[in-house]
Amino acid sequence: MLDFLISQYKNATSLQIILESFAFVFGILSVYFAKKENIWVYPTGLISTIITVYLLYQAKYFGDMTMNFYYSIMSIYGWYKWASKDNEPELEITRTSRNEKIIGVGLFILTMIITYLVYLFFDYKLEIPNYIDIFTSGIFFTAMWYMALKKIENWTLWIIGDLIAVPLFAHRGLGMLSLQYLIFTILAILAYIQWKNILNKNIQK
Repeated sequence: MLDFLISQYKNATSLQIILESFAFVFGILSVYFAKKENIWVYPTGLISTIITVYLLYQAKYFGDMTMNFYYSIMSIYGWYKWASKDNEPELEITRTSRNEKIIGVGLFILTMIITYLVYLFFDYKLEIPNYIDIFTSGIFFTAMWYMALKKIENWTLWIIGDLIAVPLFAHRGLGMLSLQYLIFTILAILAYIQWKNILNKNIQK
């Protein structure tokens, strides 16, 4: 595993390795803080996604790049929602309503369409990994929206998307990001269990 990771960075610049390391660390911190319902999920997530946008642009993975740009915007929105105290009750962990499920499906489809159009805009030849990228983009964007609303279903979507992203990034030669998403998967499973316990306690109140 270590040899596989090292071999992928033989031709990488020092700047690329440093930036990817920062994205790796802050990405892990972001998921850890999300698991703890800590608002630091958003500033740490912003640092990770902004760096990742640059790295993916350099690698010409425009779908993932666009997705991380969305993450940055959604992080600002989620930061506001979690921090907002004026005239709004404090957000608690809940399940999605029927309307939120419908909106989620709509966001999933809309995000895939937008990501596909981004590839067309850059006149990029689409291959199987790119179509997988388009699919995971829909999953991740919907998960970000559910997280901003503290809906427990966000973790289910993160787990599915992360499991797909692990081999996808490994195939693209981004070993550190692949390892990051493997750790994301483990943290997302633990976070789902923790949020579910909190949700059950809130229901019993």
